[in-house]
Amino acid sequence: MFAMRTRCGAAAALLMFAGGAIHAQEPFKDLVGPVQVGAVKKSDALEVPYITWGGDVATFHANGGKTTAPGTLFAGHGLKLNLVAGDDFVEQVRRYVKGDTPFLRGTFNMIGLASEVLGENPQTKPVIFLQMTWSAGDHLVSREGLKQTNDLKGKKVVLQKGGPHVGMLHDILRLASLKWSDITVVWTDQLTGEGGPADMFRKDASIDACLVISPDMEGLTGGLESVGTGAEGTVKGAHVLDSTAYLSESIADVYACRKDFFDANKAMIEKFTAGYLKACEEIVLMKRDYDEKGSSADYMKVLQLTQDIYGKELIPTLEIDAHGLISDCTYVLLPGNVKFFTQENNLTGFESKQKQALDLAVGEGYAAVRTGFFAPGFDYGGLATLGKLAAKATTRSERFGEIDVDVDIDPANVDPRTILSFTINFEPNQPSFPPEVYGSDFQKAIEAAALYGNAVLSIRGHADPSLTLGDVVRAGMKKGIITRSGGPGRWKYFLNRRPLDLEATDQIVKLLESGALDGADPNPRQTMQAALNLSLARAKSVADEIVKYAEAQNIQFDRSQLKPVGVGIADPLIAKPRSIEDAKVNMRVEFRILKLPAETTTASDFDF
Repeated sequence: MFAMRTRCGAAAALLMFAGGAIHAQEPFKDLVGPVQVGAVKKSDALEVPYITWGGDVATFHANGGKTTAPGTLFAGHGLKLNLVAGDDFVEQVRRYVKGDTPFLRGTFNMIGLASEVLGENPQTKPVIFLQMTWSAGDHLVSREGLKQTNDLKGKKVVLQKGGPHVGMLHDILRLASLKWSDITVVWTDQLTGEGGPADMFRKDASIDACLVISPDMEGLTGGLESVGTGAEGTVKGAHVLDSTAYLSESIADVYACRKDFFDANKAMIEKFTAGYLKACEEIVLMKRDYDEKGSSADYMKVLQLTQDIYGKELIPTLEIDAHGLISDCTYVLLPGNVKFFTQENNLTGFESKQKQALDLAVGEGYAAVRTGFFAPGFDYGGLATLGKLAAKATTRSERFGEIDVDVDIDPANVDPRTILSFTINFEPNQPSFPPEVYGSDFQKAIEAAALYGNAVLSIRGHADPSLTLGDVVRAGMKKGIITRSGGPGRWKYFLNRRPLDLEATDQIVKLLESGALDGADPNPRQTMQAALNLSLARAKSVADEIVKYAEAQNIQFDRSQLKPVGVGIADPLIAKPRSIEDAKVNMRVEFRILKLPAETTTASDFDF
């Protein structure tokens, strides 16, 4: 079960023109309105915003409630904090600029949408100093006609304006080689409930897809791997097209701080960070104990605190809603922060996330200029000592063992596990795939693998069937079981006097596998096997070249995520080529991002 949560309330507005193909975004600064920059107000307790999300439960635990309680982690660092609701992100920005609080709480991309406002004055330019979590509980739900994210082109998609799903959809579109102008956007003010994306999806059959949180996803589909039947409130044919359960490094929840306050109070910010990360470690261990044993008194106290702060209307139950709220996120802990802020060429790290956030903000009209952020520059060894942190980094390599990525499916249909696919082509008898030619394709493949951290990248080599089909005809005619009538360009073929369709690839494959044409020279079954071997060799060659490319660019990623497979002639785009140009269309390597069962991957990269 997953709990209801919201990362922001009213956040941004969009003006859409007829048809939705062209849209203009109201600048974020217009939403905020005129706000005078002020110094951070001095008070006994420092104001820290929170939003409705599992990552913020660690803040509650470290603080012991909305005000810092004696004996808590934050109290142990000498902090006195006053936690205040911040689901209205626009209002958060106003209070931040005015100096009511030096802190900002949102997702990386939400802060990117506000970047122009935040960076207009050097005092308020953000230092993003802490990554809290990755999301595992946000979903793109679609109707039955959509099979993978490539199918979104020309479709109508509904999501909350200015919320966390803006960045998620931006990643989805970008990896599918689509633009915002390729879809029609319907914006809602609410993330959930009446007037939210799920509600609109139910009421308006013209909406093809919606971005929703877990409870709404379950209500529409019945579950992450289910398809709505129309019964029990589900929508017939509704299914999860994409999800942060797979797109696991898309939505990064973060804390940011004003530059003037950070420079003057860096030691205090380090204490806040250390206390928060220790709270995460404690919650991870308590939750693990709860999940394994079915009970944990300490964890139940955390769940009760969550309900006390959010209220029973939002969190009606502890073991479903409060527990689900925490289950929707992955705490990154200290090693995740080290990786996020310090690892060079990290495709899901600070520099890459900043580039994508600013591309989105400026490209879609939220900001007129690119105004970046600062990283904290922490001494993470010192931070570990300060917080008495136990988490130690472990390698992510070889997380994905032997996984079947080549299930028996109808070649006419897409593997239902496929989220995204794209293709590269090659010349006949091409033995290598140099980065000078395919570098941009390799970069896209690596980036897709990085963002889809809980999925595998199937590299499928395909061969052209022309030679095999020719051998089928020649062998069959020699054995007297295939005949033909007509003439060049209009031949009709018969197998044992019954029509034989050379474009029915699945039937040709079954014929060869039956051995009916064995013993002839040439032997078409051997030709088919040679094509399969060649296609696998090409897939492995591409995988090797991707690894070499990543090493040359000093990009770290898990090679075990790459799964080369040979398809041979089984899935041609043109079943019976009539020219070399047709044959080249079939000579391809296809990349597929495949979703996996949750238990296939490890939820945390860390050991205690």
